[in-house]
Amino acid sequence: MPETTRPIWSRPDRGARGPQPEHSRAEIAQAAMRLADAGGLEAATMRAVAGELGTAAASLYRYLSSRDDLLDLMIDAALGELRLDGPPSGDWLEDLVALAHQQLALYRRHPWLMPAALRRGAFGPRAMDYFEYCLRTMAPLPCGTAAKMEAVGVLTGLVTMFAAQSVAQSATPHDPAALFAAATPQAHPYLLAALATPGPPPQPDLFDRLARNVLRGLLAP
Repeated sequence: MPETTRPIWSRPDRGARGPQPEHSRAEIAQAAMRLADAGGLEAATMRAVAGELGTAAASLYRYLSSRDDLLDLMIDAALGELRLDGPPSGDWLEDLVALAHQQLALYRRHPWLMPAALRRGAFGPRAMDYFEYCLRTMAPLPCGTAAKMEAVGVLTGLVTMFAAQSVAQSATPHDPAALFAAATPQAHPYLLAALATPGPPPQPDLFDRLARNVLRGLLAP
């Protein structure tokens, strides 16, 4: 496989020739994350990252072959903020729900992470740690590997949905009345009746309840 098409994780930090690199991959990722946190994913260009590091844009290509490499580094560095140390507690449901809350907080802390992660890229070392933690936590369960990996994917999808909702609400707060202004008594009597008599407020922390119900449904013996 040509060097430039191999995932960045399988390439050496530097070539056999040329000067010693001035910056590590971790430093490049952190610089890009600072830019993306402040201005969105589009702000983390190769040129902007080079400027953040005090070097020329062309010099970044001594470390990376493309912006895809940069995004891979950023995603993996962000995943490194998840606390995956220590053995599972023995309660697989509590451990996975706690991990889901960590993921949601991570996506809210770095709004650029969701669009970056949706692209097709290579899983890095921190992603491997994440999958290892999930599978280690689920090891006592009798269901097969396919079911366990499916649960990881569904849980990540739930996190992504709630993170996207948070971003949308922060960008454009909604007026509930305006959202349903097109409803008419003739076409939508049940909807208008529900809006007129909403009943008691929903229980708090919908995300927690959904995460538990989804995991129980997919994994509980």
